[in-house]
Amino acid sequence: MAGASFFISKNDFDCRCTELVCIFVENFEKMTLHMLFISGGEIVLVMMLALLFFGSKAIPDIAKTLGKGMREFKKATNEIKREFEDNTGDFKREINDIRSTVKSETKKISQDIDQVSSKMKEEANKLNKEVEHISAEAERTTTQLEKEVEDASTKVEKKTANLEQEINEVASNAPLEAEDEAKNQKL
Repeated sequence: MAGASFFISKNDFDCRCTELVCIFVENFEKMTLHMLFISGGEIVLVMMLALLFFGSKAIPDIAKTLGKGMREFKKATNEIKREFEDNTGDFKREINDIRSTVKSETKKISQDIDQVSSKMKEEANKLNKEVEHISAEAERTTTQLEKEVEDASTKVEKKTANLEQEINEVASNAPLEAEDEAKNQKL
């Protein structure tokens, strides 16, 4: 009897496997949340349980089937990636063409703006020089006119002074001349 307790009958094994599968399915969502946090000891425990449930003969077949499934999954994933890259390659080329066109047009526009701004600066410099030249000419002309007005004013003042002097002389000589004339008439 002692030896019999270590062995499990096929029916008991099937029942226990069914129970474990039901428990696994019920708790699958909870397990997927914690799957990232499986430690090495837990992995060894799962492997030992798999060995107990499926036996040493079935494990290589299961591993082979899992390997084939993983290979097929990887192959399908690579094929999807390749198709995606093939289909998006045209879009990428078009986007790159548009990008290069936008860059070249932007460069042309910036060059045009630079040319226009340099021409405007040149014209502004020319206008500034002309304004400075006209301003200097106006200043010279104003200075010359001020000098001429001053000279004319000085001449007018001298003539006015000469005329006043003559008027004063004539006025002071007028009574004497009037007397001389009166004397001459009497005579």
